[in-house]
Amino acid sequence: MAMTLGQLQQRIRELYGSKDGRRGVAGTFMWFMEEVGELSAALRNGSKDEQILEFADVLAWLVTLANCQGIDLEEAILRKYGGGCPGCREIPCQCSATYKP
Repeated sequence: MAMTLGQLQQRIRELYGSKDGRRGVAGTFMWFMEEVGELSAALRNGSKDEQILEFADVLAWLVTLANCQGIDLEEAILRKYGGGCPGCREIPCQCSATYKP
């Protein structure tokens, strides 16, 4: 089943919104960072299946943070990357290798 970013954000809100609201941004951020650490370990020496699940966890917790802050991630992505590279506005990016947009 394909899912847009907006649909994922709504799904996470429906599944966990009340829990997330009680936990708050600080607690949610700590869970997010824990998942980033687990993804790091999976990338170093985990199986492809472990990596897949950890990528899903990191994305879900990022979406949760956005929900806690009232941020529409589709709007955020379009605002930042909808016109091409944020630095040079080209597709593909033509910025120097040392520039981080």
